[in-house]
Amino acid sequence: MGDEIEPIKKRRPLFPYQVKLEPRLHEVSRRDSLLLSLGAVVVALLLGGLVLLFVGGNPIQAYAHIAKASFGSVGVFSDTLVKAIPLMLVGVACALAFQMRLWNIGAEGQFYMGAFGASMIVLLPVLPETAPKWLFIVVMILSGMLFGALWGFIPGYLKAKFNVNEIISTLMLNYIAVAWNNYFIFSVWSEGGFQMSPMFTKNAWLPRLTDLAAEFPFFRGLTTHFGLILALIVAVIVWFILYRSQWGYEIRLIGDNPKAARYAGISIAKNTILVMMLSGAIAGLAGMSEISGVVHRLQGSISPGYGFTGIIVAWLAKLNPIVIIPVSILFGGLLLAGREIQPSGVPKMIQGIILVCLITSDFFLRYRVYLVRRDEE
Repeated sequence: MGDEIEPIKKRRPLFPYQVKLEPRLHEVSRRDSLLLSLGAVVVALLLGGLVLLFVGGNPIQAYAHIAKASFGSVGVFSDTLVKAIPLMLVGVACALAFQMRLWNIGAEGQFYMGAFGASMIVLLPVLPETAPKWLFIVVMILSGMLFGALWGFIPGYLKAKFNVNEIISTLMLNYIAVAWNNYFIFSVWSEGGFQMSPMFTKNAWLPRLTDLAAEFPFFRGLTTHFGLILALIVAVIVWFILYRSQWGYEIRLIGDNPKAARYAGISIAKNTILVMMLSGAIAGLAGMSEISGVVHRLQGSISPGYGFTGIIVAWLAKLNPIVIIPVSILFGGLLLAGREIQPSGVPKMIQGIILVCLITSDFFLRYRVYLVRRDEE
């Protein structure tokens, strides 16, 4: 009767600290942001090395072979640039849309439609085979950009008028673009029943460095084509638009604060459509440069995922069109090395790990993470 009930003692937690998240009140400096991104890449390479080690590979030898296979000589560096050209253009296309917080995941489809539009000039034909080279190139560029812009207009219009999620619409349009191309490849323009169109007339090929070998023997065998000049010009123009023009200020303001942009009288609907069209046009130009500078015919396997790799490139470059150029060269090296690395999925695995690490680094740019001691009673 007189027994007293002893109070239940509270268990001491195994880990006396807890993780707290706090939104950053001030924007991280550009230097710290760059350092964090570089740190994310280093961590990604370390994680990739651990995976290679786990499956019985040698990470140091694997990375050394990737570097040699991509940058070990002038010839392979030229091939790396060829892989980097579409990444530059697709990366700039994605960066432009992302600056306005428009998540254009449809650059792959816009790439394919740009390739279709350029091929149409040769295969219909719109121009005769005897047309001068410069006219072929100009008309193919315009046609490729037009079809890419059309593929960007559809999700842009749906977003502006009906608030349709652009991630879903652009992603679905990728599959439609591939199916559209396949219909023409397998039936309308098939060469003898094979899954490809006839070879383009040489007047429709983008000039390559090796074409100048008669005057400059050093260029013999180098496959880099005129698409590199197009990519550099586009990167500079988009950088100027974003950071030195009123329209670019409006794009960035809508991305940062749509309510303030609307209060300032900026039309979000109009800019949504225009930005998606311009983004699609640049991705379409990437398709044109690949089809005219490398493949020289319309066929199904013209992209090893340029439209999706371009998203990683844009994020790693912090959506800066100029920084996209060197980042694209690095990823072009990864794509090129994929031909020689076994298993061939290693470069894609590294790309995926880099993307995850970049997303994580972006989280740390927005939030402070710290440990606090648990209150003990």
